[in-house]
Amino acid sequence: MGGGLIGARVSRAEDVRMLTGRAVYIDDIRPPGVLEAAVLRSPHPHARIVRVDTAAAAAHPGVFAVVTGADVRSVVRRPQPVVWRLSPDAPQPVAYPLAVGKVLYPGHGVAAVAAVDRATAEDALELVEVEYAPLAAVTTLEQALAPDAPRLHEDWPDNVAGRTVVAQGDVGAAFAAADVVLRESFRFARQMGTPLETRGVVATWDPFTARLDVWLNTQAPHLARELFAEVLGLSVDKVRVRVPDIGGGFGNKFDFYGDEVVAAVLSRAAGRPVKLVEDRRESFVATVHSREQHIDVEIAARADGTITGLRGTLHGVLGANFSTVGVSPCWTAAAVMTGPYAIPAYEMNVVAVLTNKTPYGSYRGYGLPKANFVHEHMVEALARRLGLDPHDVRRRNFVTEFPYQSPVFVYDSGRYAECLDLCLDAVRQAGWADFVAEARAGGAHVGVGYSFQNEVAGFAPSRIVNLAGLDHSGFDEAVVRIDSTGHVTVHTGQTSMGQGIHTALAQVAAHALDVPLDHVSVVAGDTDSSPYTGYGTAASRAAAVGGAAVLNAATRLRAKVLRIAAHILEASPADLVIADGVVSVAGAPGSAVSFAAIGDAAYRRPAGVLPEDEEPTLHEREVYDPVNVVTAFGCTAVLASVDVETGVVNLLGYLIAHDCGTVINPMIVEGQLAGGAVQAIGGALYERLAYGPSGEALTRSFAEYLLPTAAVVPPIGISHLETPAEHVPGGFKGAGEAGVIGGGAAIAHAVEDALAEFGVRITGLPITPPDLLAAIRAGGGR
Repeated sequence: MGGGLIGARVSRAEDVRMLTGRAVYIDDIRPPGVLEAAVLRSPHPHARIVRVDTAAAAAHPGVFAVVTGADVRSVVRRPQPVVWRLSPDAPQPVAYPLAVGKVLYPGHGVAAVAAVDRATAEDALELVEVEYAPLAAVTTLEQALAPDAPRLHEDWPDNVAGRTVVAQGDVGAAFAAADVVLRESFRFARQMGTPLETRGVVATWDPFTARLDVWLNTQAPHLARELFAEVLGLSVDKVRVRVPDIGGGFGNKFDFYGDEVVAAVLSRAAGRPVKLVEDRRESFVATVHSREQHIDVEIAARADGTITGLRGTLHGVLGANFSTVGVSPCWTAAAVMTGPYAIPAYEMNVVAVLTNKTPYGSYRGYGLPKANFVHEHMVEALARRLGLDPHDVRRRNFVTEFPYQSPVFVYDSGRYAECLDLCLDAVRQAGWADFVAEARAGGAHVGVGYSFQNEVAGFAPSRIVNLAGLDHSGFDEAVVRIDSTGHVTVHTGQTSMGQGIHTALAQVAAHALDVPLDHVSVVAGDTDSSPYTGYGTAASRAAAVGGAAVLNAATRLRAKVLRIAAHILEASPADLVIADGVVSVAGAPGSAVSFAAIGDAAYRRPAGVLPEDEEPTLHEREVYDPVNVVTAFGCTAVLASVDVETGVVNLLGYLIAHDCGTVINPMIVEGQLAGGAVQAIGGALYERLAYGPSGEALTRSFAEYLLPTAAVVPPIGISHLETPAEHVPGGFKGAGEAGVIGGGAAIAHAVEDALAEFGVRITGLPITPPDLLAAIRAGGGR
């Protein structure tokens, strides 16, 4: 197989459209007669809805429809769906697209209006009269677990939404025999993804055909189609979901939101298309939150640094209702807490707790950044206790024999020690040791921190994920066609949202078929015509699963092309070679036939050209459902300085060594890693969703929710290692979430190293200047 396009640095085909202003985003979708909608959101974290009067709003000029929670509930056939549950018996809050009876968090939708434009809809919302009876709210874990805590769901005995245990080996024996036992508690703040484009939907529910046509900036169009059908009581063939260009997703646009159902119900009521696009202010309370967990752990180890056991309790501090993914981000953190280390005994209790906050859902990295922070902190703490080099402790405990059965997942492959060495070599070449020595000699507080990670990626194996509680499939379907002019079209269900996946899939097809890259087009984004993709574009799976599906289909199509060419050239397929879309006899370049000629024969003039046993057309379909996930891995190193007078952390350097299996496009992978690193920096130093003492949301704009800017992001250097996944065609793994996983721990360790004289220990994120100043002073600083 030639082509050489797998591994090539190719500019993204999508970029021209984006950079020239030709991209079409959700707010650009304007079907004839479209109305615009707005949602009235509760100012209270917890209150009964005594009365809702929409008469004045309905009479306002330009208003076509007004609905309340009760109105929407009368239309839907079931509550908001949750596709991932800890167990069939676990309690599950019942939630509808708009609040019914009670509001449970600031921003909970109460009513919605569709009008001639957004301004008119917002004016009408001011005329909706809502009488609330406020109730006591719980916004912290301690409040929610208190014996006398207000119940969010009054028929529940408490605010616990489920418990489960992830375990392996004999934990009791490991701790009984340990030479060293270390304990620590970790606290992670509530954060969220903040894509440049907010969520939006344009829904047309045709009253004559009962067909629902939806434009949605979603990462999972086929899943959204299924859930629209379930919630609204429609057959799937009556629902069409189309995806425009997406201005970033980061997991936020994987979940299925009540707002999307509300737009459909408003369309049905008004008899016209309805667009509902959240503004930035409401996105902070209406889009899913993430990250907030409290984790208490202890490790058992031998005196030589071998970790023999890890156990603890993970409290997921959820919102008032479940998002589409339920408790799974918290369960995932527990499932991967041992990371790249062969820890024989493990037990983590997962407790999901409801609070009067926005529902907790998907965000890039899912549960992995918290798990990584925990195991890397404990490795460093163990090294300090035993007087060992942390990297020696890492090496002593790395998984070395693959496949390896972790507490949940089977790790397919890894070269962890080599990846660590690659990162350390990059640090040496960057001269960080000399820089630190000189800076410290001058009185500066500078340090270097490391974090090693592995990542369960390529999330797909349908039967495995079904057994793990996911009520949906994970396979991928792809279709590759060569047309009558010899050009190639890849049909995929994978969604492009700025990550370059369509360019990567085009490279895979062009490589397999050995045609020029500009002869390949990728078509996606319409459930009426795009192949079915079970889990959508999430969980670092698009290249590993989508790429494998395209590769298999294209490889079979190549074989058909060779058979037809062999018939035309009167040669054996084994004697043929392909180069740039031309098939020739090896050693006889004058004896050749182009893909265009083969395509013409396959579609337009098969008589006398196409072999009798070959069907017309050039088309192959692949359904790929892998037997296992894949395991990517990497090491992050951070150079940081700390101003001990202000507590401000400045990042001076950032290096990543990473292995995502076969690299399709290094440029895209490096962009993914760098983008993830910036989000890791935000999560480590800046981002926190805050609530007031009465449960009010205090973070409602970028004035309060700080993000890293170009001024604070250091140069990011990336080194590649390639360990192909043997069970995945092409050997692809995943890189979409890798950059965000290890950054928090590496930054924390760099800060600890810079403040070694004060004995500062960081056990939570973000690291804010006031918190860091307090830690410095507690350690003997000024």
